[in-house]
Amino acid sequence: MYAALEFAKSLWVKNFLEIRTAIGPEGRFVGTVSGEATEQQSTSESQQQTAIKHYAEMQSAPRFPLHLPVELKSQSGAYSAETQNISANGVLFAMDRDVPVGSMVDFTILLPGDIVGSPCDVQIDCHGRVVRSFEDKGRRGVGVVIDEYHFERA
Repeated sequence: MYAALEFAKSLWVKNFLEIRTAIGPEGRFVGTVSGEATEQQSTSESQQQTAIKHYAEMQSAPRFPLHLPVELKSQSGAYSAETQNISANGVLFAMDRDVPVGSMVDFTILLPGDIVGSPCDVQIDCHGRVVRSFEDKGRRGVGVVIDEYHFERA
């Protein structure tokens, strides 16, 4: 329960401090996580340094051990998964199938209202990309960076 509250709080704090926001269709909140460098780098060395710094920043976001069932959708199909940990930047999934690094994915996280202190469940629709894939104890670990998310009441 504590992890879900802290995760929701970290998203809302990140919303005010680190993302560009806009109101999307139907009055829904739309957040775009800024994650890519916008300037062209002149050398491959500076590009590598930027990538290393960006990865370190993503890893520094607090992670919360939430184990929630999720349906992960990519171009190659839909997969059942379970979240292992969630941060304001991304999610680590445990699943039975591999999703290649670089794949674009969509998924919805449903946070129960009683856990996050809301009268109704909170649905977070996410769009992101796979940045890590590995095997651990017979299951696949798939790390996804969240590029965009939408809060909705379930």
